[in-house]
Amino acid sequence: MSTAFQSEDQKKKGIALLGSTGSIGTQSLEVIETYPDYFDLQVITANNNADLLIEQAIKYRPNTVVIVNEDHFEKVKDALWDHDIHVYAGKDVLCQVVEFGEVDVVLTALVGYAGLKPTIHAINAKKNIALANKETLVVAGELVTKLARENGVNIYPVDSEHSAIFQCLTGEFHNKIEKIYLTASGGPFRGWSAEKLKDVSPKQALKHPNWEMGAKITIDSASLMNKGLEVIEAKWLFALKPEQIDVIVHPQSIVHSIVQFEDGSMKAQMGLPDMKLPIQYAMTYPDRFKTDFPRFNFMDYPSLTFEQPDRETFKNLNLAFKAMEMEGTAACALNAANEITVQAFLEEKIGFLDIAEINEKTMLKVEHIAKPQYEDYVSVDEKSREIAEQLIQEI
Repeated sequence: MSTAFQSEDQKKKGIALLGSTGSIGTQSLEVIETYPDYFDLQVITANNNADLLIEQAIKYRPNTVVIVNEDHFEKVKDALWDHDIHVYAGKDVLCQVVEFGEVDVVLTALVGYAGLKPTIHAINAKKNIALANKETLVVAGELVTKLARENGVNIYPVDSEHSAIFQCLTGEFHNKIEKIYLTASGGPFRGWSAEKLKDVSPKQALKHPNWEMGAKITIDSASLMNKGLEVIEAKWLFALKPEQIDVIVHPQSIVHSIVQFEDGSMKAQMGLPDMKLPIQYAMTYPDRFKTDFPRFNFMDYPSLTFEQPDRETFKNLNLAFKAMEMEGTAACALNAANEITVQAFLEEKIGFLDIAEINEKTMLKVEHIAKPQYEDYVSVDEKSREIAEQLIQEI
């Protein structure tokens, strides 16, 4: 596809895509492929999915490929031997490839805590960030945003809700925010009682009504932890206080989020549920490129509804607000515990309601550090995982 917006002498934007085989990663590659005159794919990475990584490398022709799990290195290297693609392995390499001179934007689509260290390295190398890894700001938002300011780096949100807030603020950055509303679909268990939730299976929890996502984020959406993590991320992205952030359940997922300004005016960003739009906006900002995405039609949605989330039954949302108010390493501990409990639930070691119970016990049990350095986040993450594992064994 030829892009009229790209002048002949304008340099292509070099992209390093961390986590190319996940849901966000695969959609990001489709966006990059649509605009070959604008994007130059430099790096793609995967943790374990060597087969898909090889397939992507052959199709999209990046300069460099990283397979984090070193057990798959020989397989990937042999498959790409004749394709003039550099192949590396290991966690530490992620922190090196984001610093490559040809890279302009690092799109972090890694799952969980794993995104923190390479994102910090990218920021220190003065690379702009397209952030799909919300845990980076959940775990160490104060440190990451401080580094971004010091290095003159922009962090462009990829999450649909944060992208919506960002889009609503374009042209309004000089106007003070009174409040933001993050919308939530409510997940597959909206309206369910705690009694009914006791026996839900991973298979049931993985059936999200509106979005196609990876297993971890889908379970988080079902438990409202995903919305809780987004609340914490929003605090850091938009420099907000906890009382300036609210969550409303919007089952249709058409209004992606809302900003309310000091004069009482409200701006909402709307559209059909499609992650390609926020991915593309993060990579092309401040421009909007023409797309062939399906268009929203009001007549297909004659009624848009909103309701309060059930914070008593879905306790993770309240835990996130509590962690945000505690500051320091509280959110780091909560995130670490949640990564362990979600995996345990997927493996049917614990029940659905146990996720929030263990998350809360872990967050309150681990040592809280009010003014953490990077090493403190690493330590608290490790200790929180140990505590959560121990609590799982006791069930």
